[in-house]
Amino acid sequence: MRTTQYGKDSVIRTIVICSALIAAGVWLHSAGGAVIAAGAMLFIAFSLYFYRDPERSAPQDPAAIIAPADGKVLLVRPADHPMTGQPSTLVSIFMSPFNVHVNRIPASGRVTHLAYHPGKFLMAFDHRSMSDNERMEIGIESRFGPLWFCQVSGFLARRIVCRLEKNDTVTTGNRFGMIKFGSRVDIVLPAGIEACVAVGDRTVAGETVIARSKGL
Repeated sequence: MRTTQYGKDSVIRTIVICSALIAAGVWLHSAGGAVIAAGAMLFIAFSLYFYRDPERSAPQDPAAIIAPADGKVLLVRPADHPMTGQPSTLVSIFMSPFNVHVNRIPASGRVTHLAYHPGKFLMAFDHRSMSDNERMEIGIESRFGPLWFCQVSGFLARRIVCRLEKNDTVTTGNRFGMIKFGSRVDIVLPAGIEACVAVGDRTVAGETVIARSKGL
């Protein structure tokens, strides 16, 4: 399984530290040492699992907007957003620590807005996290109109990775960053775009169609 480029440094550090712990555990020749070695091996395995980055194929549907994150849909509701106007639709996706955490572009276009906000680390399923937590806002001018989406940190998440720059041209389904550990991604869809997911649905970043344009 491929490891994401956004986590290679973390994986290498984990392997180095845990390898030292495994060696120490073996050297101790005791029950405690065996526990230390086993715990270190499990931590290496979880790190490799968490930073996995499977290949994805975006649907060839010009009317589709694709999920930017793996996870579970927490919210689908009307929204009034300064970038997308009114009526807009908010779709929120919760990412547990067991989901793939690499984020992907929901629709092709040009990056027009990037804004990082430091903040709290509330539980990602707490809807106050949308405005109070550390987050990275991204705006794209797409064929559907303006799209706004946001990487939001969670209780465990302490680092948001976003490799986009303003005026970048982006393509549906391409990787652009990740959020480390439990977190959420919110996306606001402009008028004329109809959400086709419901609360409780599971999404796969880069593959699940979360909305479609009525005019395409």
